[in-house]
Amino acid sequence: MITLTDLYHVLTAVVPLYVAMILAYGSVKWWKIFSPDQCSGINRFVALFAVPLLSFHFISTNNPYAMNFKFIAADTLQKVIVLVVLAIWSRASSRGSIEWSITLFSLSSLPNTLVMGIPLLKGMYGDASGTLMVQIVVLQCIIWYTLMLFLFEYRGARLLIVEQFPDTAGSIISFRVDSDIISLDGKEPLETQAEVGEDGKLHVTVRKSASSRSEIFSRRSHGPNSGLSLTPRPSNLTNAEIYSLQSSRNPTPRGSSFNHTDFYSMVNGKNASNVSPRQSNFGNLGFDEESGVNVFGNAGRANGAYPAPPSAGIFSPGTTKKKANGVGGGEGGKDLHMFVWSSSASPVSEGGIHVFRGGEYGNELGAGVGHQKDYDEFGRDEFSFGNRPVTNGVDREGPVLSKLGSSSTTELHPKTGAHVESKLTNMPPASVMTRLILIMVWRKLIRNPNTYSSLIGLTWSLVSFRWKIEMPAIVAGSIAILSNAGLGMAMFSLGLFMALQPKIIACGNSIAAFAMAVRFITGPAVMAAASYAIGLRGVLLHIAIVQAALPQGIVPFVFAKEYNVHPDILSTGVIFGMLIALPITLVYYILLGL
Repeated sequence: MITLTDLYHVLTAVVPLYVAMILAYGSVKWWKIFSPDQCSGINRFVALFAVPLLSFHFISTNNPYAMNFKFIAADTLQKVIVLVVLAIWSRASSRGSIEWSITLFSLSSLPNTLVMGIPLLKGMYGDASGTLMVQIVVLQCIIWYTLMLFLFEYRGARLLIVEQFPDTAGSIISFRVDSDIISLDGKEPLETQAEVGEDGKLHVTVRKSASSRSEIFSRRSHGPNSGLSLTPRPSNLTNAEIYSLQSSRNPTPRGSSFNHTDFYSMVNGKNASNVSPRQSNFGNLGFDEESGVNVFGNAGRANGAYPAPPSAGIFSPGTTKKKANGVGGGEGGKDLHMFVWSSSASPVSEGGIHVFRGGEYGNELGAGVGHQKDYDEFGRDEFSFGNRPVTNGVDREGPVLSKLGSSSTTELHPKTGAHVESKLTNMPPASVMTRLILIMVWRKLIRNPNTYSSLIGLTWSLVSFRWKIEMPAIVAGSIAILSNAGLGMAMFSLGLFMALQPKIIACGNSIAAFAMAVRFITGPAVMAAASYAIGLRGVLLHIAIVQAALPQGIVPFVFAKEYNVHPDILSTGVIFGMLIALPITLVYYILLGL
């Protein structure tokens, strides 16, 4: 039976976190203490030092040889069940998509364990439950967040291939990605050069577009005050960031010049005049939103809806380049085609104020911004979260969910379902795709400070608990002085993020209600079933269910923002979920204690 004393202990552990969050919110929203640039500096410190050292502290002090494998198995089984169900749904249902599968997996099985879970569960069930939460944090950092990156990079690679090689993707046998590209999230214009070998197969090279490289060169040549307005580079701190982004409203798509006649004449040896070249998908480049299946009965909107804004992604084939000795499949049997993939026009693809945000956004934006916005105006036109007018001036509210429309990159012209499906099934071999995705995931991970903190912490715990080695007092004290501030600073940064948003419920009421049901009902229900199947009973079962009812994790939102996959839904899950999490977890705690 839960007593008032038990509830008091829980509130004692959790309320200070909310105090830090409210103080940060008021500092920006009410008292105007911090400017947006100052918020950026605070959160860069959190991303680089506080959160990674907090992760290291918890992981390094956890005994890996005394882990509760039943509890870990239950948590793993819950996530596997969700993944399998979503995979079947995305394949079998016309409403399924990889974007919604990723989002629903995040909502249902990736809670805020590090910042919210450890103090809350310690207050409810004692220090032993905190140890169990650390074990979950280890798995999340090393396994599940890496899997999330894999899924997002797979989606990015798939979009790139479908748009640039819709009819010839099956002929691709290799990819080479330049070392300066760290992600296929579409934030920077990318060129794909396809070289046809003597065997008739495509060897694709992915690199930054010439325009992107020239902008960087010009910026470096003319200095920060040259007046150039550039697209900021994406941050590398993707595991510990929350940020807000500005939009670019003036995309300049390039027309298609890829000659499919040449390709078929080379591969099949046919006369070019006998092959009908594929028409460009871009036409007059009208920004018409692709209609989808209206699940919630609301019409789509140009910005912030599902599918994403019409300017959310532009895949534009660029110029065609041919080798001097290989014209139209002649001598050498090789032809080189160049394409450009860019979603720089996406409302969430460019830099602005960022919370938990690393990178060079603050300095680079200064070159292209003529004046500082005040607090009340800041970000209202730059965010894709709110309900904004469609092109005809009618303000519509509510999302449209569709199989392809939920992608962050919208088709510029609607296509028939049969044609889209044929494009999606014509993909490179699985081994080629896997190698490409693993390369990109590895490049993201090695630039992430949380990757190092988690792996070093796990390594130290294995060594120290195996041979009873204590960390030197100087090192332990240096880490503790920053890691002790980690929880408070993480919540403070979350409060700054909340204050900079135009709306707490960013995705519309219907979608918000659906997301909260997945987060606080479906997730705990699946966890309860998985835990019972594994054999958890008593307090362990209660801990498993309550931790599944924690608010939305921060890292999945960061990924959603990086790759522009339903960021407003995950934003609502983080912000609104944090506000209602305490009463909901208390209800679970009381009911399970009866």
